[in-house]
Amino acid sequence: MASVQAAPARDAAGAGKTRARYRRILRFAARRLAATWWWEIFLPRIGLSRLAERTRTRRMQRIARQFYGFALDLGGLMIKVGQFMSSRLDVLPPEITKELEGLQDEVPAAPFTAIRALAESELGPLTRSFASFNETPIASASLGQAYSARLTPALAAESGLENVVVKIQRPGIDRIVAIDLAALRRVGGWLSRIRLVYQRVDMPALVEEFAATSLEEIDYLHEAANAERFAEVFDGDVRVAVPAIAWERTTRRVLTLQDVTAIKISDREGLLAAGIDPADVAKVFATVMFDQVFTDGWFHADPHPGNIFVTPSPGPADAESRPWKLTFIDFGMMGQVPTNLRAGLRKVLISAASRDGRGLVDAMRDIGMLLPSADTVELERAMTAVFGRFGGMGFAELREVDPREFRDFAKQFNDVVRTLPFMLPENLLLVIRAMSLTSGVCSTLDPAFNVWDSVEPYARQLLRDERGNAIQDIGRQALDIAATAVSLPKRIDGLLERVDRGELAVTTPRLERQVAGLDRTLRRIASALVFGGLLLSGAIVRPDDTVLGNVLMIASAVPLAGVIVGGRRRI
Repeated sequence: MASVQAAPARDAAGAGKTRARYRRILRFAARRLAATWWWEIFLPRIGLSRLAERTRTRRMQRIARQFYGFALDLGGLMIKVGQFMSSRLDVLPPEITKELEGLQDEVPAAPFTAIRALAESELGPLTRSFASFNETPIASASLGQAYSARLTPALAAESGLENVVVKIQRPGIDRIVAIDLAALRRVGGWLSRIRLVYQRVDMPALVEEFAATSLEEIDYLHEAANAERFAEVFDGDVRVAVPAIAWERTTRRVLTLQDVTAIKISDREGLLAAGIDPADVAKVFATVMFDQVFTDGWFHADPHPGNIFVTPSPGPADAESRPWKLTFIDFGMMGQVPTNLRAGLRKVLISAASRDGRGLVDAMRDIGMLLPSADTVELERAMTAVFGRFGGMGFAELREVDPREFRDFAKQFNDVVRTLPFMLPENLLLVIRAMSLTSGVCSTLDPAFNVWDSVEPYARQLLRDERGNAIQDIGRQALDIAATAVSLPKRIDGLLERVDRGELAVTTPRLERQVAGLDRTLRRIASALVFGGLLLSGAIVRPDDTVLGNVLMIASAVPLAGVIVGGRRRI
């Protein structure tokens, strides 16, 4: 009877905590929004814009620090929100994003009794699955905790695994995530009514993007499937290893996987002690990440040092492999690069590698970062200036630059960006996050690491691919034109014979159109012949006289353009 009475009491207490958490999030947001409205909208309207500008940096930093403490205290999705906000350089001022960069997803561990109860509700008694289970977590995050364990001999024989890591969700995290998302949707609705916000970003859509990512992170079946897909992508690749999944002991709220703990990728001393060159690790890691983004189009979106180990190989290395592998873990956050975004990113990479400011701005427009109508003259100038000053520098060289120069460039760039309709799509945001973390890890491993050294081989290959595609397109059009040129004389002869025999019925309007079309076609044939002659002449001459050959081949583009444009007109 007592337990029956206790259940409603617990439910009432839980509902009270739910309402309190929801109200607390809304109060925090409302107060900061009210203060921002006062300083950024009301005071400028009454002529006190200078006062607002003078105190803006300090106020923004204070808000960010307040949210930092609020997120750590509240836990749940609030830490994820802070991490998400720290990467929204397109939406938030740098004073906020900088303060939130160090927000780590590490919180006090939940009591093991509650964790054990949740795990056993999913798997049954732990003693049935595990020969040993360490009750002290090896990692504790806002959404779940991880423990080391050893499978029973029978399960070890069945799965081929013995030592495992068991990730278990925090009790009640589903309810907490639902509360946090409900509060965030409410705040997003408030922000969507503010002109300064809705002109730059679709706030409800941004919240839904964050919600989708968060819900995927608390579904361990989704993470396990991602791990297996990642393993398939890198199957046979001597550079990469992925932990195996113990599917028979994995559910939506419990994930059991192979224990692959090794040398943390950022542990330079540990790598050197194992005889592994940190600079070599940096190069391989950068290459693996670029492969994922620019070749595979599907990538690990959270490659921070805690999620990558360097695993020494048990046997001697052969001529084709290294004595170690990169072992990736934690596949809850993965990024997808759609075909159109991948094409845009290729343009970005090529433009960045060639220090082409205008090309980079065009690529930004192609991938949806800028509206087609955006006036980008100043942005092109800023990009060109940045490339001219810092292009090609490694981190070691950048450290020698006067910090005041960096600040001046950053201010110029930020001022320009904030005048434009600029927003990062979610997929692109994950790409930038992954590349930023990769760059940070590599510079930790090798202070002389130069990201351009890793980018340029990809850019050269992509440039060759782009040129190859363009040549193929021109070749196909030339073949079409050649086929038309070959068949056309016979068709004209047949037409003239029909005219001579009086077999051709003619009406004046139609005849005029046909004659005009015939005239355009003959001009296309002439242009095609000139194009072919110049192109072939250039190709023949180029081995002996590169300059003349190039001039002839480039000149062939003029008649080709006439052929293509003429072919698009209606006859």
